Amino acid sequence: MLNFTFKNQTEILFGKGQLSKVSSRLPENAKVLFLYGGGSIKKNGIFDQVITALSGTKFVEFQGVEPNPEFETLMKAVHVARENNVNFILAVGGGSVIDGAKFIAAAVNFNGDPWDILAKGAAFESPLPIGAVLTLPATGSESNGNSVVNRSETAQKLSFSSETVQPVFAVLDPEFTYSLPVRQVSNGVVDAFVHVIEQYLTYSVNAPLQDRFAEGILQTLIEEGPKALATPEDYNVRANVMWSATMALNGLIGKGVPQDWGTHMIGHELTALHGLDHAVTLAIVLPSLMYVQRKQKQEKILQLGERVFNIREDNKDKAIDLTIKAVQDFFETMQVKTRLSDYNIDKSSIDGLVENLKRNGLTALGEHGDIDLDKAREILTLAA
Repeated sequence: MLNFTFKNQTEILFGKGQLSKVSSRLPENAKVLFLYGGGSIKKNGIFDQVITALSGTKFVEFQGVEPNPEFETLMKAVHVARENNVNFILAVGGGSVIDGAKFIAAAVNFNGDPWDILAKGAAFESPLPIGAVLTLPATGSESNGNSVVNRSETAQKLSFSSETVQPVFAVLDPEFTYSLPVRQVSNGVVDAFVHVIEQYLTYSVNAPLQDRFAEGILQTLIEEGPKALATPEDYNVRANVMWSATMALNGLIGKGVPQDWGTHMIGHELTALHGLDHAVTLAIVLPSLMYVQRKQKQEKILQLGERVFNIREDNKDKAIDLTIKAVQDFFETMQVKTRLSDYNIDKSSIDGLVENLKRNGLTALGEHGDIDLDKAREILTLAA
């Protein structure tokens, strides 16, 4: 097992009615930026519950954070935060809103062009503290320091990570997920599944506990994901999906083991250039990446097949093929298509995707750094 340091600072408030505890977690003399997305929380009643929870607290609203949060939109929120002397951000929504909150938190007191935080890894000081109310389990953003931001004008989707912008608390009420559209439920399960895969499907470093943690999350998502589509108001199902998505990327299963993230990096370019949902890009890229990297990942693919999908096959090549198909079939079961052609993207688009990887310096991806531009092209071609 590799050396690591682990500390998760986020207090998880899990279950029914936990939103009522928000006011007790806010700092004294809080001036809150209440950040949310397109307004669905006004239709499902969560907005009113948040307003009640903030009763007696000074706050200013900012609505309109997009899926794949846009830099321009987030900069408008930065200006609102500055003008109103905000000292706390409450992000109510899914990973995009929470990711956006992290960028805003970092940018409010930043001297210079805040884009440099993403494009150049610029250091920032005195970020605002963040609390999260999760309405879409998927990204794990509610209990990590990762943020991904889109900038349409430059066709870039970039990220940064810092423990200093990790939420200090997160409300996880499974009932808040009952009204999610099927597409968002499907995407959330696929996203969480691939988060686990990126930390698990690498090579062995004798970390059996981490492997078992990861396999447990994968098995839970495989079992509970389809149920969430079939019985959307089953509290226990929603609770299991929500907790699995959080555990998938709160830092625990990735400690002491190598990580990949090649699927995410290639997928980001599909979002940046073609506007595909993040989870959709992962479902497209992962099976092909597994096939291209089958030699390097052989041991863990075989382990995944046997332990998670119950594949018993003496022929290793056949077992690997069956495991890749099982992953692809699971995505399809979750109603997420797995080919570029399913989204009317043909092979002529691959040159632009590879060029964007090059432009963003993503030329040595994967746990071995061996996914160069030629391999990325091979993966995308196979996914066509």
